[in-house]
Amino acid sequence: MGHSFVICFWLMKYINISDLNYISFGHIMQSSKVHFQKFWTNEVEEMKAVRISAGAGYAGDRIEPALENIRRGNVDYIMFECLAERTIALAQKDRAANPQKGYNRLLEYRMERVLPLLREHPVKIITNMGAANPVAAAEKVRKMAAQYDLTDLKIAAVIGDEVTERIPAYGDLAIMETGEPLHTLADKIVSANAYIGGRQISQALADGADIVITGRVADPALAVGPLMYEFGKDYDADVDFLGKATVAGHLLECGAQVTGGYFADPGVKDVPELWNLGFPILTFTEDERILLEKLPQTGGRLDRQTVTEQLLYEIQDPANYFTPDVIADFSQLSVEELSDGRVEVKGAAGKKRTGTLKVSVGYQDGYIGEGQISYGGRNCVARAKLAAEVIQKRLVLLNKHYSETRTDLIGVNSLYGAEQEKVFPAPQLSEVRLRVAVRAEKKEDAEVIGREIEALYVNGPAGGGGVRSSVESVLSIASVLIPEEDVHPTVCWERGE
Repeated sequence: MGHSFVICFWLMKYINISDLNYISFGHIMQSSKVHFQKFWTNEVEEMKAVRISAGAGYAGDRIEPALENIRRGNVDYIMFECLAERTIALAQKDRAANPQKGYNRLLEYRMERVLPLLREHPVKIITNMGAANPVAAAEKVRKMAAQYDLTDLKIAAVIGDEVTERIPAYGDLAIMETGEPLHTLADKIVSANAYIGGRQISQALADGADIVITGRVADPALAVGPLMYEFGKDYDADVDFLGKATVAGHLLECGAQVTGGYFADPGVKDVPELWNLGFPILTFTEDERILLEKLPQTGGRLDRQTVTEQLLYEIQDPANYFTPDVIADFSQLSVEELSDGRVEVKGAAGKKRTGTLKVSVGYQDGYIGEGQISYGGRNCVARAKLAAEVIQKRLVLLNKHYSETRTDLIGVNSLYGAEQEKVFPAPQLSEVRLRVAVRAEKKEDAEVIGREIEALYVNGPAGGGGVRSSVESVLSIASVLIPEEDVHPTVCWERGE
């Protein structure tokens, strides 16, 4: 038997996860049909099992581990999770500039590598790389598939999450982050997208989709959709199954985060071959077991520590994890290391969904102007501090007032500010980089800081070099809850010729 670790979320502050023992086992490949032997007979029963691979954990993730899982992982589905709150708002800006864009910028890069593999490996692709323009993304993938003679692929786009045009009707709703009414941002709003669930993904698969491309769905929905379809479950009735499927999606959504990536901390939580991480593969069985593994001959680690950290990711109330599909209950989860090297997660449950959907509202929030300069050699920190003082007094002299100003000595206090000296001894440095950043309503005011930093070249102090400056528009996110019935997601199709 494996070692069992029950996650007591209520007491996690008392648990040092790094103290848990890591046990390394060999890996055994599993087929999409798992064989179990009844303990009371010699009868071997074939039980349906669905295998889902992580393909990406964020918009810019690497592709090689996903390709290996398609080639060697005997997977049924691969999910590319590529959206964050700001990502889709940025995609909306791309679409505004070009109506044929607005999808993930690495869509073509990924698909030109994945599509040829589908000839020998009939893996279905589920992804939110459609971002702000799932239809254009589906059209692009169809054209690419034709180049590889994959003209029989059925490609579905899930649309309807965008509510930008309707968001003014919700102006009196309180912004979740600030409590202020949404109408205070009315003239700054760039986009508004509701988090929808997996129902339309299931529908597309039931209608024969090989590739499903969505916009803003909840991250776990990329796994929930296939699992609900494969096991014939009802979105309104099978809430415990939805809870388990949501846990499955949550384990996969961040890719290598569960196989040691973000987990790694040398000497504290060591991870072998971090440069060669394998992405996780999850098996979900007919009797609702959740089993995780990674391919042999890949780097990383998969054990109760790495799985526990991912389970805790973004969870505030473990008994009530709100999603568009279900309120998932993580409070009774346990993690068990099996003798074949896999990890099993047990105890997930679910409750009826709330009837509301979270909407991420992207809005223009001014500009950030930034300038940087390096100082080296003896007394470099003192010269950098003098340069910062010069900049501050120059801004007063120029009568420039900003909503926020930040000054960092990178390598000295850029993470912890002045408080760091209470914890860490003053470092002896041979080089330091000064960074000054400001937030401004107008672009021209943000540009001032770069000019002032550059002027330090000849106006002192001595020895400055490597000036860089930039101005970026700030796209911020506000969240509101709107009634589920006000959002109408649908499925549309791109079929090969």
